[in-house]
Amino acid sequence: MTQLVWFEREGPVARLTLDSPHNRNALSSALVEQLHDGLTRATAEQGVRVVVLGHTGGTFCAGADLSEASASSSDPAEQAAARAQEMTRLLRRILELPLPVIAAVDGHVRAGGMGLVGACDIAVAGRSSTFALTEARLGVAPSIISLTLLPRMTARAAGRYFVTGEKFGADVAADIGLITVATDDVGATVADLTAAIGQGSPQGLAASKALTTAAVLDDFDRRAEKLTQQTATLFVSEQAREGMLAFLQKRAPDWR
Repeated sequence: MTQLVWFEREGPVARLTLDSPHNRNALSSALVEQLHDGLTRATAEQGVRVVVLGHTGGTFCAGADLSEASASSSDPAEQAAARAQEMTRLLRRILELPLPVIAAVDGHVRAGGMGLVGACDIAVAGRSSTFALTEARLGVAPSIISLTLLPRMTARAAGRYFVTGEKFGADVAADIGLITVATDDVGATVADLTAAIGQGSPQGLAASKALTTAAVLDDFDRRAEKLTQQTATLFVSEQAREGMLAFLQKRAPDWR
């Protein structure tokens, strides 16, 4: 199996690095499975206090793997439902993890990748990073990832970026609450944060994190099934098929 997520232990820090350059770290089934494995290993290893979720290449995560979605030979509706459930499970896993999770972003974040950032407890981004919610341009919507984005972003920002698909930078992302800090040195900023977190006890860290995620998880569990179904339905619609094909073929969709 190709290694798409690397695990590295540095004292109290478990580093999970997305390394799928052929699709810009898109959320393929294999990458999601390996990310789960890395989170399991991080929680099992004694002495780990914090997880850092980073990436290789110029993109943190491009969102759903559209080539995987369009190339499936199985029942499209069944596959769309399975992928939607995978995403829901992954976001909840990060939220409920007893360890704080830091997103270390030094590149571009799109669509489902934004949901990963929203699920993390702390998000650090380099000032050259860009963010965009491009789902509406493909005929779908940021349904599942709204569960982690809406609690972070201001209402006005969500109302804008959910529908425009505009790119915005790290300073804007910090201003609207999507990320914790924009920085000129992601490595140094993350090192300062992990050093501070490393002084906490396992019990203290788990209980403290749970205070910050309790309301998010309550809303997540109340709405997840409906939004997972919505995602699956949208992904097999005619407009979504046209939008994804247009994206892969580098052309404008027919509604434009």
